[in-house]
Amino acid sequence: MRRLTATQTRQARAAAQGLAGRATTVAGAVRKVVALQAQDVRANRLAVRVRTTGLTAADVDAACRHREVVRTWAMRGTLHMLAADDFGWVTGLLGPYFAARGAPRRRQLGLDEATLERATTALDTIATTPLTRAGIVERLAGHGTVLDPRSQAPAHLLAYAALTGQLCRGPDTAKDEPTYVLVREWLGAQRALAEDEALARLAERYLAGHGPATAADLAAWSGLPVGRAKRGLAAIHTEPVEAAGEAAVVLAGHAGDPPAPSRLLGHFDAYLLGYRGRALAVPQAHAHVIQAGGGFVMPAVLVAGQVVGTWRLRSTMDPMRVELEPFGESRIPDTRNEMADLGRFLRRQVVAGKPMG
Repeated sequence: MRRLTATQTRQARAAAQGLAGRATTVAGAVRKVVALQAQDVRANRLAVRVRTTGLTAADVDAACRHREVVRTWAMRGTLHMLAADDFGWVTGLLGPYFAARGAPRRRQLGLDEATLERATTALDTIATTPLTRAGIVERLAGHGTVLDPRSQAPAHLLAYAALTGQLCRGPDTAKDEPTYVLVREWLGAQRALAEDEALARLAERYLAGHGPATAADLAAWSGLPVGRAKRGLAAIHTEPVEAAGEAAVVLAGHAGDPPAPSRLLGHFDAYLLGYRGRALAVPQAHAHVIQAGGGFVMPAVLVAGQVVGTWRLRSTMDPMRVELEPFGESRIPDTRNEMADLGRFLRRQVVAGKPMG
């Protein structure tokens, strides 16, 4: 059995995640890791930056408008960006599971089965073009479903409609406000795969973009039960390895990916959300800094797959300033190339600022 040290495991995972930045399209960057977290639009753009070369934030928005990628509820029942051609099988596999798990909370919010049926029937009529959440709530009221816009009911209704394959996110407004639209109108007819085929595809794609990893990692990332993760991995060709002292697998015959340079990862980056824990990537003494509470994952300075500090972008007037904060005695390498690339991506002047304090 091939044995990888902790350092080698981190480096292999960072490379598998596409953090060498070789992708030339937004869809290619997303497809590399199956999906990118997308509840924060600005962070979602930055996750594309570190996985691509030559693209800008405007290119990410254009890819959404041109339907090359689409944001919807997927892994763990949360918002993710998918390549459009992955939408059908991913949501077909994950959507029913998370829609069922969300039923108790929906009932607490007054979204019983009768209300859901009435609302989703109305959505088939009113969401033929992209609408904001407020626009949907207003039009639903005219069809007999009144939702308190200040409550969580509208968000849970939209998530349910997305998880059941009815809605997806459309293009954001100029102020980054999300819109929602019928899948059939935005992406066309979608075809789900049989569960076993979809599980195998998910496992294969996950390992290609995250390996070496375990069934527990796949389960934590996807949100599916570990039994289903094991079924998916058992259906594909894998090679056992020992990764940082733990039994794991990689794709059999996978040639590996180019090594990743030092990167400035944004909030909620897939590298820090792709496994059952972050102990390998984040020193335990500083885990509370990266996981700031409430599921909030901070921007991280990554060196050879190891998080060595955090960073913050002061986005006031030009020049924008990047403030770095190393962990303890950790040394943050020269980040001028990353700052220059960040400025190019955002089309702003970016310079080094004083350390965070």
